[in-house]
Amino acid sequence: MRKLVTIAISVATLNVFILASAVGQQTTGVPGSPDATTTIDGRYLPPPPQPFRGDINLNAEQSKPAWPARVVPPKAAPNILLIMTDDVGFGAPSTFGGVIPTPNMDRIAANGLRYTNFHSTALCSPTRAALITGRNHHSAGFGVISEAATGFPGYNSIIPKDSATIGRILQENGYRTSWFGKNHNTPTYQASQAGPFDQWPIGMGFEYFYGFVGGDTSQWQPNLFRNTTAIYPYVGHPEWNLVTAMADDAIHWMNQLNDINPSMPFLVYYVPGATHAPHHPTPEWIKKVSDMHLFDKGWNAVRDQIFANQKRLGVIPADAKLTPWPDDLLKSWDKLTDEDKKLFIRQADVYGAYLAYADHEIGRVIQAVEDMGKLDNTLIIYISGDNGASAEGTPNGTASEIWPFNGIDLPVAEQMKFYDAWGSDQTYPHYAVGWAWAFDTPYKWTKQIPSFFGGTRQGMAISWPARITDKGGIRNQFHHVIDIVPTLLEATGIPAPVMVDGIGQKPIEGVSLAYTFDKANADAPSRHRTQYFEMMGVQGLYNDGWMLSSVPKRAPWELAGAAILDPATAFKFELYDVQHDWTQYTDVAAANPTRVREMTDLMFGEFAKYQVLPLDASAATRFVTPKPSLTAGRRVFTYSGETVTGIPGGDAPNLLNTSYTITADIEVPQAGAEGVIITDGGRFGGFGMYLLKSRPVFTWNLLDLKRTRWESAGALAPGKHTIVFDFKYDGMGFATLAFNSTSGIGRAGTGTLTVDGKVVSTQTMDRTVPLTLPVDETFDIGADTGTSVDDRDYQLPFPFTGKINKLTISVEPPKLTPDDLKKLEDAYRTAQDAK
Repeated sequence: MRKLVTIAISVATLNVFILASAVGQQTTGVPGSPDATTTIDGRYLPPPPQPFRGDINLNAEQSKPAWPARVVPPKAAPNILLIMTDDVGFGAPSTFGGVIPTPNMDRIAANGLRYTNFHSTALCSPTRAALITGRNHHSAGFGVISEAATGFPGYNSIIPKDSATIGRILQENGYRTSWFGKNHNTPTYQASQAGPFDQWPIGMGFEYFYGFVGGDTSQWQPNLFRNTTAIYPYVGHPEWNLVTAMADDAIHWMNQLNDINPSMPFLVYYVPGATHAPHHPTPEWIKKVSDMHLFDKGWNAVRDQIFANQKRLGVIPADAKLTPWPDDLLKSWDKLTDEDKKLFIRQADVYGAYLAYADHEIGRVIQAVEDMGKLDNTLIIYISGDNGASAEGTPNGTASEIWPFNGIDLPVAEQMKFYDAWGSDQTYPHYAVGWAWAFDTPYKWTKQIPSFFGGTRQGMAISWPARITDKGGIRNQFHHVIDIVPTLLEATGIPAPVMVDGIGQKPIEGVSLAYTFDKANADAPSRHRTQYFEMMGVQGLYNDGWMLSSVPKRAPWELAGAAILDPATAFKFELYDVQHDWTQYTDVAAANPTRVREMTDLMFGEFAKYQVLPLDASAATRFVTPKPSLTAGRRVFTYSGETVTGIPGGDAPNLLNTSYTITADIEVPQAGAEGVIITDGGRFGGFGMYLLKSRPVFTWNLLDLKRTRWESAGALAPGKHTIVFDFKYDGMGFATLAFNSTSGIGRAGTGTLTVDGKVVSTQTMDRTVPLTLPVDETFDIGADTGTSVDDRDYQLPFPFTGKINKLTISVEPPKLTPDDLKKLEDAYRTAQDAK
């Protein structure tokens, strides 16, 4: 029998396999058998096709089959459960001295190690990008949160293709990978059903995603996805809560994988929205924590208690000093009224319940790993917070987080009407700044501030029983979130790739902390010697036990304040010897001018190296800077009338600070019609056009503070109709932001509702929404998702029972006259001269 050619292999592919063998590729089972497995070189992903190891002749009977070996990680590589909560200060959980019980984080610490000197970037998206890539946040395109992205490489909210995530690396090396909870690393303008999806979790190496996209979401009615499909499991289930639901889904995913193949290793990236606002625990947890009376003595007393607990636990040195209370910024507890105290205690009870509830559900996930018999060889990393405690709730706290983002701070007396509802789906709450400062004990400052440890120091616990034997040990070495990826690679024995999809990879910028797993290295010097910090213009540098810290010029709760235009030179710097001054208590800059100068030079060198420049110290106004979008440059939007829901704000018409016209051509059947025609937003801000028993209504919900309503007195007869809402805006719009001014936004306007050419209602709004609608609500046609703009009128989904033939939105932004421009330029010049 004449023998035919075997499968041809390119020289390049063959060379890769020769190289792989040289670096220790392992194959188990008989090569070519169905049960054969292999490890890969791992430096070039995806790996090239494996050579055919069988024999091919004219007929199958005389040929020898062979299967490609299944790729698996190196022998004994652990399962990985990577957990990170949201907006949790160092001093909040009981594991690091807090008064809020977190027994499941305590469990991981008792079964492994507690890290006391671990750092974030001081903000959500940036920390998350650094965590999953092992690169600094600017290197990974996330110098700021995705909603505030700008068109510079370090700030565009795009994780570049030269920075493959840990999900992609482990997936290619034989792990099954998943992501549960918050995804704050998809550009806002790519978050719709139109994609693209390469910057979604499933496009970044995480094979399964169950969670939400964006900075935050209601835990009662979340903007929830399974992979890239929006789902609404809460409809009809008022007791449903995402904190429990995502634990259920993660446990199901792990159990299913284990049932199918118990030997299959997994990566579970578990990142709940807790405890970012809105603080949404269940009523049972609110009662449980309220009954503990943890916060009744106020934030100063709680701070003292946390500090004492921390010394007792050994998570701060015995000689550490408690930083002073900032009397120039925040009232001490004894200066508050009784009404203030009552509301603030309620805020803390709800927050404490939220953190305790989240830890409880995390504990269920950990227990599921143990129940599968896999706890011993599972590396569990539990990071408490992606930044310090949040001060974005204003000094009074807020029943709706969207208020501060639009420059609104209600006094306590007006917020007391939300007291009983605090934490329910009728609120979108956040506590007062005083609690944030207390939960960052013993450090100064809060989330957003990268130069002081209140913004960046996160408690972390790590267990891996098969490897870590110093149970209950404490590690004080300086480390940073960019160190997690190299730690995971060292733990699994998988190399960092040098090329992925033909694209050369940036070197991993973090340093593995796996050396600290050994008890012999408990007091070893840190291998992470230098780390820059920057967030919204505020700068800092850690270098070999010294910390250079710029002093903030804008408090983190002043979200709508004017930008600092010269951040490279505007800040005063302080210097701390953090080897001996654990809490940045004593500024020694005056005594060390040479070191300050040298560290400043080194810091700007790091900025140039890692895409930090240009420095930008603006805050809320970044939310409305022009970004790529499916709507960019468009003034007219035409929709077919087919029911379309779940379009995020980044890809929907923006009707803030502009004139616009909404025209709906509809048909009403003989039986009449009702339902949503179009809506954007929900309970905490937005608009909607809908029919109530065939009667046209248009509602503008002004951030749940006031609703303006246009409605027809009569019902529509069966047949075709045209409903038009026309709004004329009185301000100069977003263009004023180019002059660092908010004078032209959130101004008045007049709306007119017409039906078949006849005016049925005209109303004037003396104020409009200035900057942003709720980020977790969407633009919907033909039905409503999330929450209703007025739940006194309808409940979700309230589908339209007639027919929408066509829907058109035309937008007419304000046109600035020469006089307008001159006024803005003069005001801008005056403000600069005053500085």
